[in-house]
Amino acid sequence: MTDKDIERTDERGDGPGPWWAGLGTWGAVGLIVFGVLWAAWIFLRLPGTPEIPATGYYQAAKVLAVGLVLAGSSLLGRRRQGAR
Repeated sequence: MTDKDIERTDERGDGPGPWWAGLGTWGAVGLIVFGVLWAAWIFLRLPGTPEIPATGYYQAAKVLAVGLVLAGSSLLGRRRQGAR
């Protein structure tokens, strides 16, 4: 057997990334809008609102926070590329 025929188990491959890793700037904007609309939906107590509004606000805030972090990271990356 040659080295190519042997399966290597000691190598660390990068697993799949998080679900939001490839969204980009427009995906971040979409998450921000979706988080705000979700919070407004809960505020207006429209159908599908959880019985305890705090859980809905918490979930909407998580989506909004991921969107803000992605938007900030992509804008910071563009600013750094423009400075070069």
